[in-house]
Amino acid sequence: MSALISEPKALKTPSEKIQRPFKHFMKTEQFSGILLIICTLLALIFANSPLSENYFLIWETNFSISLGGLSLSKPIHLWINDGLMAIFFFVVGLEIKRELMVGELNTLKKATLPVSAAIGGMLFPAFIYLIININNPAGMRGWGIPMATDIAFVIGVLAILGPKVPLSLKVFLTSLAIVDDIGAVLVIALFYSNSIRVEFLIAAVVVLAILIIINRLDINNPILFGILGILTWYCIFNSGVHATIAGILVAFTIPARIKVDTKEFIERSELLISRFKAAGERDKEILLNRQQLAALKTLELACVQVETPLQRFERLLHSWVAYLIMPLFVFANAGIKIENIQLDVFFHPVTLGVILGLAIGKQLGIFTLSYLSVHFRLTELPSGVTWRHIYGGALLGGIGFTMSLFISSLALINPINIIAAKTGIILGSLISGSIGYYLLDKNFKDKQKAYSAP
Repeated sequence: MSALISEPKALKTPSEKIQRPFKHFMKTEQFSGILLIICTLLALIFANSPLSENYFLIWETNFSISLGGLSLSKPIHLWINDGLMAIFFFVVGLEIKRELMVGELNTLKKATLPVSAAIGGMLFPAFIYLIININNPAGMRGWGIPMATDIAFVIGVLAILGPKVPLSLKVFLTSLAIVDDIGAVLVIALFYSNSIRVEFLIAAVVVLAILIIINRLDINNPILFGILGILTWYCIFNSGVHATIAGILVAFTIPARIKVDTKEFIERSELLISRFKAAGERDKEILLNRQQLAALKTLELACVQVETPLQRFERLLHSWVAYLIMPLFVFANAGIKIENIQLDVFFHPVTLGVILGLAIGKQLGIFTLSYLSVHFRLTELPSGVTWRHIYGGALLGGIGFTMSLFISSLALINPINIIAAKTGIILGSLISGSIGYYLLDKNFKDKQKAYSAP
């Protein structure tokens, strides 16, 4: 589990240069995936221990925030699901914007394969779920549950495989998951929002318009964006549209252009470092002198100006999301009392719909549309990736854990359906991850045998 993606000694091609950001991303996500597994086990243990009553009670405890005339009082689990997860979607939005600008989604040819695969990976599972639940009206709303892919878990599995899979496959799956997130956001906004309150929706649009104007004026104050972002969340929360959508919308207003030219930054930095060094040579004190402090402060400001707000927010928040928000969400939502799981739950249409949607629908959808897009020459397979890699990756796409749990909390009301959905999510993700790992590992071993054969 400690396997990391090694940094290449030299970047020889443009493709490798584009892949560099994914390496840092995956080093964060791989541990996050392991942490999510730990939190899942802890949630199941607490839910079935003598502390079970306290475990469930704490999430229903009301927590209130008041500021002037604004006041919110909600159970803790709603603060997590509607509040903290909005930050998760904000980071997702930043990643989407980055990929659309400079990453694997910034040209039609590069985007065609992951977009096609993601569309197949959303439509097939939803169709399978609806077919199985056609006679279960209360469970029909759960069709969005098996559509999601949990990139943290997927990269956790890929990290265990290490060099057994090519980096280009990891880039493909990450891009697929980003498109998948766009689909999940649209599904949540269009199908899992409550009755609309127009006045709050108008207020949210006004605040977003202000954010766009600030972006256009090249105002890069993160505190200002933070305040207006929270205000947008509050308006959307009260509008009836699910509050996490605010995270995506605000992310797209964050500036992604640097204010300082790179060449100018290098020249200023070299000059300031020279001043800092010269000031230190004149004064041998332990503490920095005034000239050094002035040079250091100016250099610090230059560093802030050369980093885009988008990159700054993503860098600052990504670890909080990976190591705190997602694990806390899983810990609060994955708890199932075993005594509530009767044998018939495993044959419940919601359970079967989620399991088959994740384990069968995902692999069929991702592989089929990937194959068709390549067959009709709309795109091509990434360098070093074979169809066996794509199929193994398609199976890993059936790990829907975190996002599937999130959508199930929005889609279902009946406690029996919720238990069935959680059971299906855990089993479907486990089946997909296990088989996907086995096939990718076997593919690597078969290649090793072929190379070593006389």
